[in-house]
Amino acid sequence: MNGFGPNTIWLVVVLVAIAGTLASRRLSLATWLRGILGWAAIALVVLLLVSHRYQIQNFFAAIGDRLGISSQQVVGDAVRIRMSPDGHFYARVTLNGISRMMLIDSGATTTALSEATAQAAGITPDSDFPVLLSTANGTVLAKHGTVEKLAIGSLRTDNLGVVVASNFGDLDVLGMNFLSRLGSWRVEGQTLILEPPAVADTSSI
Repeated sequence: MNGFGPNTIWLVVVLVAIAGTLASRRLSLATWLRGILGWAAIALVVLLLVSHRYQIQNFFAAIGDRLGISSQQVVGDAVRIRMSPDGHFYARVTLNGISRMMLIDSGATTTALSEATAQAAGITPDSDFPVLLSTANGTVLAKHGTVEKLAIGSLRTDNLGVVVASNFGDLDVLGMNFLSRLGSWRVEGQTLILEPPAVADTSSI
C-alpha cells in the first residue's frame, strides 16, 4: 500500500486546480493563502457533515419529537409515518441499539443494510458464499446476517434476517420480511400506518 487512495488523488487534483486558478489571477500571496484556507474550511465542514450525518439526523429527529412535528409518531400501539417529499416512507429504526433512517420498501423481499450500518450495529455477515440480488441498479453480491433486536417506535422484533452489501451505499431498506411480521400495514392518504399483531408475541413484534 502506498497510502494514496482515490480520495487523496482527487483532493490533490482539486487543490492544484484551485491553486492554478488563483495563480492565474496574479493575486498576492496573502490573498492566495486566504483562498486556499477558505476552500479547505469548506471541505472540512462538508467532511464533518458527512461523517456525522447519523448524529445530525437523530438530533433533528429528537427536536421534531419534542415539538410534535416529527414525521414518525406512535399512536396507541401503531406507528404512523408521513410520506417524505420524494414520495417514499422513511422510518426511524433502532437496530441493536443504533438509530438509522430506513426506507420502507414493500417491493424488497428482505431487509437490506449498508456495510457501515451493519458494522455499527455489530452485525457480522455469514462467511458463506454471497448471494446474488437483483436491484434497481443491477445485480449485486450480498451476504446474509441477522439483526438481534429491531424497533420502530413501539414495534419490536427479534432475530430479523438481513442482507448486507457494499453496493447499497448509504441506503438501508426495510423489506417485506419485516412488514410480514406486523399485524397489518396500510397507506391512508400520505400516511403509512404500521400496526402490531393482535396477539403480542415477544419473538416477533
